[in-house]
Amino acid sequence: MPLIGSSWRRLRLTEQFQFATVRPVITWREFRSREPQMAADGTALLYDVGVGLGYLATTRPDGGPRVHPMCPLITDDGLYAFIVPSPKQRDLHRDGRFALHSIPLETNEDAFYVVGRARLVEPADLRHRLGEQFAAERSALDVPPPGPEQDLFEFLIGTAMLTRTTGHADPAPVHSVWHAA
Repeated sequence: MPLIGSSWRRLRLTEQFQFATVRPVITWREFRSREPQMAADGTALLYDVGVGLGYLATTRPDGGPRVHPMCPLITDDGLYAFIVPSPKQRDLHRDGRFALHSIPLETNEDAFYVVGRARLVEPADLRHRLGEQFAAERSALDVPPPGPEQDLFEFLIGTAMLTRTTGHADPAPVHSVWHAA
């Protein structure tokens, strides 16, 4: 009997994955073009401490969530990240669904959140340019560009949410939600 239940769960996860793959996603450039203020506010929240920082949620092989801190890179063209060899790197290769959330602020509960699909980026010239940006953003820490073991992913956006508050424990936060569809 457990095998039947286990098989059913695998079937359900497969159906959920198939449903998730048909949702429309767009590049950061397209998002910024359609929602310039939300993109600017989101960039400011992701770069609140001077470098890109956020929490990346991926999907484990069993369908459960996995959350890790990460360092997004935002350019005029896209939303990217170098991901070290890790469970989250394997998750993105296997199932590109992700959620990215800005880190908490000291002064309020403002937040930026995007959901979509990640895709591997392979062109050497783009890897080099983004590796230099990564190192330049962290020059005070003398961080080298990411090595070849770190895979570069572009994060395509399906949904974005910006939350604005008047401080901690704001009873009426304002949420702005945008969908690619």
